[in-house]
Amino acid sequence: MERGFTFSFYVGLVMAAFTFVYLMTMLVFIDRWFGLDSLLGMFNAVVYTSLAVLCAASYRLAMLTDPGRVPTSFLPNTEDSEASIREIKRKGGEVRFCQKCSQHKPPRTHHCRICNRCVLRMDHHCVWINNCVGHANHKYFFVLVVYAQVACLYSLVLLFGSLTADYEEDASKLFFCITYFISGLPLISLSFALIALLCWNIYLITHNKTQIEYFEGVRSIYAKKGGPVYSNPYDIGAHKNMSSILGPTVLDWICPTTEHIGTGLRFPTKYDELLQAHTPE
Repeated sequence: MERGFTFSFYVGLVMAAFTFVYLMTMLVFIDRWFGLDSLLGMFNAVVYTSLAVLCAASYRLAMLTDPGRVPTSFLPNTEDSEASIREIKRKGGEVRFCQKCSQHKPPRTHHCRICNRCVLRMDHHCVWINNCVGHANHKYFFVLVVYAQVACLYSLVLLFGSLTADYEEDASKLFFCITYFISGLPLISLSFALIALLCWNIYLITHNKTQIEYFEGVRSIYAKKGGPVYSNPYDIGAHKNMSSILGPTVLDWICPTTEHIGTGLRFPTKYDELLQAHTPE
């Protein structure tokens, strides 16, 4: 389900940076190294444009896809003693209830103060997409980071490769030196930032954790010989964890399509079972 587009300063900044990097890569890096009228130049232009299209499509889906709303009919089944997971308040031991939304909250659901509503499996609110990252759009956010990282690294390769091109005159050399400095510095900074963000998201997804759960230390405890053992109650294995967010096949993992909206928990995890069990038809 799509949400309405709302423009913000950060969204405008992302669009401006995307346009700037794309134009610099096409009109300066590729053109200076190969020439846009050459076979290699056209090949690199097509490949880079394809990456740019994938980035734009992923960004649109991450920004416009509703991250997940709590069903109005949701009620926690407090009498079911066999429920695999039941989240309660830290203080008082009561069932979680959102006073602002006036509704019960399923496991892993949190209230976003910026969006002013509860979000299913909320990871965080991202100002760069002006939307929460949650149950229905987590895949699009992750794929966006992947393609943005690949595009930045590709652009850096083209930048350094184009530095080997000969300059015909001193005036042209000075112009391109200034151009490379203006474009190279933010591009390198962006690449390092995206590498850190990608590694962080890979860790969270393979462990089936959200940022909120990581920083709040959400875990379960069970008895074992030698003392209590703590574990992540939603961790079902690295491959299944990734499949539950990105889809069952590798093609699903890299393809930003609308086919997987709302299937952020494709496998029957404990959370999915609990949510379905307590949500009337």
